[in-house]
Amino acid sequence: MTVLAWVCCNTLSCGDSTKAITMSFYDELQARGIIKQVTSPKLRDAMQARAITLYCGFDPTSDSLHVGSLLPLLTLKRFQDAGHKVIALAGGATGMIGDPSFKAQERALLTEELLARNLRGITAVMGKFLDMHELNPAKAVNNYDWTRKFSFIEFLRDVGKHFTVNHMMAKESVRARLEDREHGISYTEFSYMLLQAYDFYHLYVEHGCQLQIGGSDQWGNITAGTELIRRMKAHAQGREVTDQDEEHAFGLTHPLVMKSDGTKFGKTEGGNVWLDRDKTSPYQFYQFWIQAQDADIGTYLRYFSFKPLPEIEALEKLTQSQPEKREAQQALAREMTAMTHGKEALAAAEEATQILFGADPTKASAATLREIRDSIPQWSVPATRVQSGLSLVDALAESGLSPSKGQARKDIEGGGISVNNQKVSESAFALKSEHQLAGEYILLRKGKKNYLLVWVR
Repeated sequence: MTVLAWVCCNTLSCGDSTKAITMSFYDELQARGIIKQVTSPKLRDAMQARAITLYCGFDPTSDSLHVGSLLPLLTLKRFQDAGHKVIALAGGATGMIGDPSFKAQERALLTEELLARNLRGITAVMGKFLDMHELNPAKAVNNYDWTRKFSFIEFLRDVGKHFTVNHMMAKESVRARLEDREHGISYTEFSYMLLQAYDFYHLYVEHGCQLQIGGSDQWGNITAGTELIRRMKAHAQGREVTDQDEEHAFGLTHPLVMKSDGTKFGKTEGGNVWLDRDKTSPYQFYQFWIQAQDADIGTYLRYFSFKPLPEIEALEKLTQSQPEKREAQQALAREMTAMTHGKEALAAAEEATQILFGADPTKASAATLREIRDSIPQWSVPATRVQSGLSLVDALAESGLSPSKGQARKDIEGGGISVNNQKVSESAFALKSEHQLAGEYILLRKGKKNYLLVWVR
């Protein structure tokens, strides 16, 4: 699909008649609320006239990206699907310094070994969302590959001279840190803006990259890059930059994703929701979207889903009229889990959800049971104890599901304990091999929500 042929087709129903509406790719981004700021209104025309090259940078602060990185990642995917050429930049150089933008204090510096591990991890995550192999493949680059060639003197001479300290201090992200007398900002982090600006210039020269995207907290760094490109081009022509100079590059930011209650998106009681299944299981990932608040789900669907806007609007109406069905949350959870972890992981996550809401687990797949194992507390027990008959009272007390044997007996006799989602009322009940699911697990439940997976090993 070429960018010039790309249109977003929506359908509106008016009485008995139906009419199709088309909008440009840029207009659809606006309709979804994905665009917050652009450096120039000329970007819209540039995007409609031809396929452009754009990039977004990701700091390797961990060995995975989390859902806080989903909006820029999926925005890159939208551009790629529309025929544009995308570059995903892993900040091997900038990651050594740390972005000061709206951070309360300076980040701890990463060792080269840890940085290399993190770069491998986030590059693998990028490949889940961006097509790296077909006719219009995305590029994955590491800014350390070109930054390491600079000596300190060369960087100051060739790049630093194009920035005034006054200009850098005027950036809101820097000014906020300067006003914090307790933490302040180091010269190292102060220089971060110059490195990111040079990334944009390098990609502009080497790859024809005309657009940088990122969160609105990156506005200062992004505009530093567009300004550096203007100044470097004027300098190459032996003159000073003027206000009449043609715009050669653009910046676009998306809003920072927040919950309607003002708290940070992507945070749960257990911490970040990661895009790597080894750090956040597909079941936990699925549940994150299922638990989205009704007030947020419309925004999340526009930001993250690839469903047409009329379908999103219909889901919003269902949320208003029948909120108890949570159809919008389920639709988004299915789409995001399949996109991030695959259809098999989605099926296992959905089956695990049903089991943890009381469905019969005896026919569950091994993949589903692994999802449950990775998502609820577990307790390991030698197979020999189960083979000879493990007292349920002992299992409850030793695992901590009940605080003592006495309380365990009361819990059982009071009807509060289930084995494989079947209530048990006899305190003499024993767990045996016949209770094992897939030959490995026994699912215990106390009350409605306190689950424990006994892993027979």
